[in-house]
Order: sequence, then structure tokens, then C-alpha cells
Amino acid sequence: MITMLSPTQWEDYELIDCGNFEKLERFGKYITIRPEPQAIWDPTLSTKEWEKLAHVKFKSKSSSSGEWIKLKNPVADRWHIKYKTKDIDIQFRLAFTSFKHVGVFPEQAANWDYAAKAIKAMKITAPKVLNLFAYTGGASLAARSAGAEVTHVDSIKQVVTWANENQELSNLKDIKWVVEDALKFVKREVKRGKKYNGIILDPPAFGHGPNGEKWKLEDSINEIMKDVAQLADPDNFFLILNTYSLGFSSLIVENLIKSSFKRTDNLTIGELYLQASKGAKLPLGVFGKIQYIK
Repeated sequence: MITMLSPTQWEDYELIDCGNFEKLERFGKYITIRPEPQAIWDPTLSTKEWEKLAHVKFKSKSSSSGEWIKLKNPVADRWHIKYKTKDIDIQFRLAFTSFKHVGVFPEQAANWDYAAKAIKAMKITAPKVLNLFAYTGGASLAARSAGAEVTHVDSIKQVVTWANENQELSNLKDIKWVVEDALKFVKREVKRGKKYNGIILDPPAFGHGPNGEKWKLEDSINEIMKDVAQLADPDNFFLILNTYSLGFSSLIVENLIKSSFKRTDNLTIGELYLQASKGAKLPLGVFGKIQYIK
């Protein structure tokens, strides 16, 4: 059975509308218009209504970069938002980047909630959690906030620095930061005989390591999943595999997990989405999750 999950408790974020390959979102005090390749339908609101609401709009210059156009003034270059639940209390520094992102993927909050609950359910002190392709640290912060000992791995130094800023904003400490190619790091951990109680992967469709290593999801995901399986603690463990790639089926995720892991207790396969306040559901990736607790 395919499960559909959407964040339900985030005061500082709202998907207002989506369509015509764009999305209208509120991040704290600012409303943005950004490209969204999966929003192929018509939006609910008109173009005039979008631009009346929005503070900034991203204009693409190429397939990988662009610029933000201010529709209202003043607009700060940086600002903060928070995410708070019973198990998680974290903050993010956001910014308008040249590659359309602002520093957080809001749909991932559903995965943060899952990780925090899995950590809280374990009857061990400071479960060890590995976050791969960790970006600005949403999952790392959530896991640390829930009491885990966290290792955060990303190949881009500037992004890891950003994640560390978010740790400080969140009044957290002691996350282990690693600037490294994820596949290389995992292979070293396997050789060292390391074990983790939780592993989170949110790999990009394409990417590069700090030394020019190339990552292509369909070419490398099977290899890293087999290595990740060797890092799983045999008694207390959870896995979150999240993928965002057009055409990547949830059945692919299911097959990857089942072929890599001997134990697939409580395997859940599903799709993440954001519910627009004006009606449409925006799909934003497929996931697979495992959890077993002694």
C-alpha cells in the first residue's frame, strides 16, 4: 500500500497555490514564487493575485541558476523561521540563493517527525544517527533535538557551514560535520565496522563530491544502499530513504530497500506532498522507511 504524507503542523510555512510549473509559498514573513516542474496543472489563483501576494519571484537564467526579482520592498537577504512540535524545536536561517532554493525543503518535515519519534521510542541513550546528503541540516537538527548523536554528511562546504549556523540558531550543539562524498564516507564507515541506529538519505538526482566525484541517482543508489545496510544496528534501527526525481517510482524505492536489507520490519512506502491552502496537492518525492526496536 502506498502511503501519502504531508507536513501538518508548521506555522512558519505555507504552500498557498501551485500550477503552471510554479509554486506560491510563504516562508515566515516572505511569500515567494519559484519554479516547480511537477506543477503541470492550472493554479487556483490568477497571475495578478500571485504577484500581488508575493514579495519575490525567481527568474531562471539557465537550467541551474537564476535571480530573484523583488515585487515588494523592503525584502531582507536573510531571515529566520522555526519548526516546533512535541519532539522537535529547531530554527533555520533562510536566504535567496541563485539556484532557486531558500535553505529548506518544507515537505521533509514529515520525515523529520518520523525520525524524531523513532529516536524517542528507542530504549537506549543517544542513538547514533547518520544523515547523508544532509543539505542545511533539517533532519540532522530534528534528530539532535530528539536526543540523538548525529553525523551530518554533505559534499558542499558552504552548505555544511549553513547547517552549522542552523544548529546555533536552534540552541543545539555537538553535531558532527563531515564535508565528504556520501558514497566514499559510507564505504569507510563499513570498513571501520561502524553501526548506526538511524540512517537518513535524501540524495539528489545529480550531484558532485568535493573532489569532483559524480553522483547520478539511478547509477549509484543501489550501491550506496547495499553499503548503508551494513551500517544498520541489528537491534535498534530506522531508515529513511527519500528521493526526488521525475519519474522515480515508489516501487523502485521498495525494491531497493528489500534487496539491500535483510530486515524490513514495518516497511512503509509512500509519496511526500504539500497541500496547498487553495486546494491542489503538490507531489515532492517518494520515500521508503524501516523501523525496528528491541
